[in-house]
Amino acid sequence: MADMTKRSIIISAPSDQVMAVIADFDQYPVWVAAAKTVEVVETGANDRAHMVRFVLDAGIVKDSYDLVYDWAADGKSVSWHLVRGDLQKSQYGTYTLADQPGGCTEVTYELAVDLNIPMIGMFKRKAEKVITDTALKELKKRVEG
Repeated sequence: MADMTKRSIIISAPSDQVMAVIADFDQYPVWVAAAKTVEVVETGANDRAHMVRFVLDAGIVKDSYDLVYDWAADGKSVSWHLVRGDLQKSQYGTYTLADQPGGCTEVTYELAVDLNIPMIGMFKRKAEKVITDTALKELKKRVEG
């Protein structure tokens, strides 16, 4: 697997509330700027999404892809991998939640993406950094209201 980009943020909410927002794919188009449509294709254990289809439009980058999710039993992490993509040939990601004092949660997002088009490693890492930073800021804004 390629090197993962890793970013973290503190959210002023308990981890179960943060995970509930992460797991609510139907609402992603409301708060994820690039998400045009998000559809749960298949559910798994505990009625959590197992396969999810995304259609993203981030300006010059447009993609349609399917991710399969693996939810930790303790509710503190979720990981995913790409099973089909138009622009991507692989994607691996993880959200890990850690309870912090005062009812806050540290959210760590790890992501590795490989595209079907060649991309210099430096640009790939910069793109992953922008994706992870944006995702964490949008998640924080959504959870904290």
